Amino acid sequence: CKNISRDLESSCLLLQLICVGIDITYVWQAEAEMVRRELRDPLVVARIVGDVLDPFNRSVSLEVRYNSREVTNGCQFRPSAVARQPTVVVGGDDLRTFYTLVMVDPDAPSPSSPTLAEYLHWMVTDIPATTGSFFGALYLYLVARREVVCYEQPRPSVGIHRLILVLFQQLGRETVYEPSWRQNFCTRDFAAQYNLGLPVAAVYFNCQRESGSGGRRAPLPT
Repeated sequence: CKNISRDLESSCLLLQLICVGIDITYVWQAEAEMVRRELRDPLVVARIVGDVLDPFNRSVSLEVRYNSREVTNGCQFRPSAVARQPTVVVGGDDLRTFYTLVMVDPDAPSPSSPTLAEYLHWMVTDIPATTGSFFGALYLYLVARREVVCYEQPRPSVGIHRLILVLFQQLGRETVYEPSWRQNFCTRDFAAQYNLGLPVAAVYFNCQRESGSGGRRAPLPT
């Protein structure tokens, strides 16, 4: 009986060790997959996360279009193609939820010497969550959304600039106000000032002067 008892104890101990090993392996695999996803994230590859934003999880759909062309991470636009503000679709169906959209250039006036970074090109507040809706200049006026910083066309003169559109969820309506300047704007500090937390969505494109050539390394596919 004692031998049987000892054998059972040994078997239980072995089983526990196996289970622990399985748990550790699962944790390692999960962490490795998380790192791989982060490395494939175009916002990480382009150093949007790092230079401008902290790591975040996308929780709201954001669609940005200049004319009929959708902005996708890492795509290229010339200044003439972004002369007027884009149309934007913000996902969601709760009109009681409001968002702030910020557009910045972290490479102004040049990527090698970004002394004006971040340069604020556009800011709109009190955007309600609206599935299938868009806003432009006229629509902004009609629905009384607040374009607190008017759209300024990106006009890079040196190098290739990253233009980032970031969406934050507000604590409530009319809780976010315009900053006093465009140059040396800081998205992180602005979000902290108004308790916006981490972004809920972001997308970026590259822009260079009309006669410029070359481009940034394309981000890895997600």
